[in-house]
Amino acid sequence: MRILLLLVPISLVLLGIAVWAFVWAVRRGQFDDLDTPALDVLVDDEEREPKPPPRSNTDSGDAG
Repeated sequence: MRILLLLVPISLVLLGIAVWAFVWAVRRGQFDDLDTPALDVLVDDEEREPKPPPRSNTDSGDAG
């Protein structure tokens, strides 16, 4: 029974830390956009990166 005098305050402190962390995350905007990160996994990396311009045969500089 004496252990409850130790465990109850520890659990209340941990609960307070968890509530503070949740409020901090909400204020920082961590939960603003929940759909885009999940859909971002489905997009290929090649589509997101800009493509280099196509090379033509006249750009090589070799005259012959």
